Amino acid sequence: MKTLYLECKMGAAGDMLMAALSELVDQEEFLKKMNQAGIAGVDIKAIKSEKNGIYGTHMEVLVDGKEEDDHHHDHDHDHEHHHDHDHDHNHEHHHSHAHLEDINTTIQNLQVSDGVKENALAVYQLLAQAEGHVHNTTVNEIHFHEVGNKDAIADIVGVCLLMEMIGADQILASSVAVGNGFVKCAHGTLPVPAPATAYLLEGIQSYATDFDGELCTPTGAALLKHFVKDFGVQPEMTLEKVGYGIGKKDFPNANMLRAFLGEVKEDSGVVELVCSIDDQSAEEIGFAMNILLEEGALDVYTTSVHMKKNRPGIVLTCTVKQSEKDKFISLMFKHLSTIGIREYTCKRYAMNRHIESNETRFGTIRKKVSDGYGAVKEKYEYDDLERVAKENNLSIKEVKALLQEKE
Repeated sequence: MKTLYLECKMGAAGDMLMAALSELVDQEEFLKKMNQAGIAGVDIKAIKSEKNGIYGTHMEVLVDGKEEDDHHHDHDHDHEHHHDHDHDHNHEHHHSHAHLEDINTTIQNLQVSDGVKENALAVYQLLAQAEGHVHNTTVNEIHFHEVGNKDAIADIVGVCLLMEMIGADQILASSVAVGNGFVKCAHGTLPVPAPATAYLLEGIQSYATDFDGELCTPTGAALLKHFVKDFGVQPEMTLEKVGYGIGKKDFPNANMLRAFLGEVKEDSGVVELVCSIDDQSAEEIGFAMNILLEEGALDVYTTSVHMKKNRPGIVLTCTVKQSEKDKFISLMFKHLSTIGIREYTCKRYAMNRHIESNETRFGTIRKKVSDGYGAVKEKYEYDDLERVAKENNLSIKEVKALLQEKE
């Protein structure tokens, strides 16, 4: 499975995401597409940059020939959109403002695919919802700062275009570093993460750093929320490329976002979903187990336990692929009485398996052959053994003996 993994140990912002992802594709082709997309007055350049001896790309977004030094957050409270990590200033801008409807019109008129437009509009909708929540207003009443809006559109459309060019089957990310301390904005000094960023990060794993600075911006948070399927440790994957997006400001840690592109075996990520039950009938639990197996669970089994108040109960364990975890959590809550499920990540070692059909005195009998790790195992299919036993008034043991006798 083609997988894109975003390492956000120094947070996330639109320009750093765009820079890192651009190193996974033909960068010149990407820049050509972006500069011909039709964002008025915007010119995008990929600049080779270095942090702590590591080289990568800084994506320079010029608006009317200038790069916004403070990268404000393109509406009336002037919080930043870009990830330059330099917020010790508070410049006031005097430009016209636009509403979300104006932004939508601008994006719809760009020379990019419908898929890129759809994703960009969805990201801006998340931003507007966050600002509306923070300022206790509706998304239609949010004002976007004109200059900041142009570089924000470039960041968002650029990331959406790159996601289309990369074409990953799944997008995963690490927990997100948000920074620490405070950030200065037109409305005063705000804690990190800024309120809009904190709202967007709801449901996403994040953490503070031991040094001050704003590492995750609202744009970065919105892009992650829209594109990333799951947050956690990097899965076992065969790497094809690694992209480095470099930030401007210096920190104790290298100020960069890394993007890993590679292949993940579909069954390499395995989780055990476990719950305890003491208030459901055996018939209902059996039905639930059948449903889980029919839906593709790798294994389902129960263990007898004594629970609180000395009640006899069972622990049900359902082993599934990481990629299907959410589906099975929903199925377990639907068919089981439990109100809590525990997740355990584990590695799964599986032998190669295939089915052989053998002609015998009893007709066609299937045999499962497994090999790997220096071992070979063979086993008759139980359903075939059961059929032959019933048809010939034999025990399973007798059927096996007769089949082995012929071999």
